[in-house]
Amino acid sequence: MLIEIDFNSDEALYVQLQNQIILGIATDMIKEGDALPSVRQLADTVGINMHTVNKAYTILKQEGFIRLDRRRGAVIALDVDKAQALLKMRENLRILLARGCCKNISREEVHALVDDIFDEYGKE
Repeated sequence: MLIEIDFNSDEALYVQLQNQIILGIATDMIKEGDALPSVRQLADTVGINMHTVNKAYTILKQEGFIRLDRRRGAVIALDVDKAQALLKMRENLRILLARGCCKNISREEVHALVDDIFDEYGKE
């Protein structure tokens, strides 16, 4: 798995790391049961602080994307609580759509964008 961090971005490093892992899962680059690198390994590979990696892993665990195993470390383990995921997605989309409305982005443009993104993931 290739992690790309933009050190010039305004987005926090741990958020970039979380997003890269989630995108890896969505695109099947990493799958259920795959082990992620140890905190130390990933920090060294990417060139960031171990505490940053640890924070990303902790949040991913809280959000149901990984579990922490004493022997294997961080392992992809998707929490299948669809109702809760839809509720959180609705909250996040509400703000994104409000921003789009302020910029005169139409419903059709949003639908086309969502379809394009879903096509990238190869999901129905």
